[in-house]
Amino acid sequence: MTSTTARPPLQGITVVDFSELLPGPFLTQNLAEMGARIIKIERPPHGDNARHLGQGAFEAVNRGKQSLMVDLKDEAQRDQVRTLIASADVVVESYRPGVMARLGLDAAALCQAFPRLIYVSLSGYGQTGPWADLPGHDINYLAAAGVLAVSGQPNGAPAQSFGLPVADLCGTMYALSATLAALFQREATGRGQYLDVALAGCALHWMNPRLGAYRSASARTVHAQREATLVKAAYGAFRCKDGRYVSIAALEDHFWKRLCAALPLAPFDGPEYATHKARKAVADAINLRIEQAMEPLDSREAFELLCRHDVPAAPVVHPVELSSQAHFASRGKFAAGDDMPWVRFPVAMEGMGGTDLAGAPPLGARGD
Repeated sequence: MTSTTARPPLQGITVVDFSELLPGPFLTQNLAEMGARIIKIERPPHGDNARHLGQGAFEAVNRGKQSLMVDLKDEAQRDQVRTLIASADVVVESYRPGVMARLGLDAAALCQAFPRLIYVSLSGYGQTGPWADLPGHDINYLAAAGVLAVSGQPNGAPAQSFGLPVADLCGTMYALSATLAALFQREATGRGQYLDVALAGCALHWMNPRLGAYRSASARTVHAQREATLVKAAYGAFRCKDGRYVSIAALEDHFWKRLCAALPLAPFDGPEYATHKARKAVADAINLRIEQAMEPLDSREAFELLCRHDVPAAPVVHPVELSSQAHFASRGKFAAGDDMPWVRFPVAMEGMGGTDLAGAPPLGARGD
């Protein structure tokens, strides 16, 4: 259980946030949920571009923050920001490399002036290297990191087939963990540090488990690697009689045996298909047979049947249904709201269970 009267983990930490759009603001949103004070620096006249490009997403990742509109090209206003940074713990920025240096607000200048400062730069490809100055979005970073090459349908072209911006959110989580580690390290050293977070590099690090699997399987061609990654028997979302889908993940041999007990899967329920290797060779045929076995069942009936047989399964829940999903609701994962409320920080910690954050600030509403 968490204590609602305890001090939040990051209470007393101040973050000056120059970032826009998704990765940087989602990083500082997580810090805000842990109790940090976030001062969002926004450019006149319209502020963060996400206010206009995606108002809903802006609201989601800027709750509980303060907003300060600053013309960074104006020396007096820059001095105002430097005064804020002098008492801050963390600076976050997501401009292209070189922009903050031209403004005199780069890590080299600020960390020298304020040695305890932790300065976080989020960019597509990092601050150095041949691609440092390239523009990009999520699909570009996934392509560069090797992720896109092994994504999509097994016999199709590379495709960003996931419903979330993977590289953006992956980079956010690495930035979050590195920022928290830097704050902890500062307790021992008394010094802050510079964190150069490349979204493509973070996705690249996530490739390690895949690279290990390809190495052990001697999968050296993209075709072999796509087959190793994408071709899976008894693994997918299967349509039921009511038009809804249920996901099944009976990869391991013991789960496959239980699936065969739950559904009529002949001829694949015989001993010749008892091993994962044997099933992978006929994955398409097995998945077609599972589709046929699921078609006569309502999705609720199918899910309950699979649960009774201890098969890894879950209904495909629609976003509008999330807050009424009994499991997450029972764990207190949703803030008060309508049928699509904000989701709270997923890990319960002392001092974080009391109240939900206020909404995203109006432009220039510093509120202190």
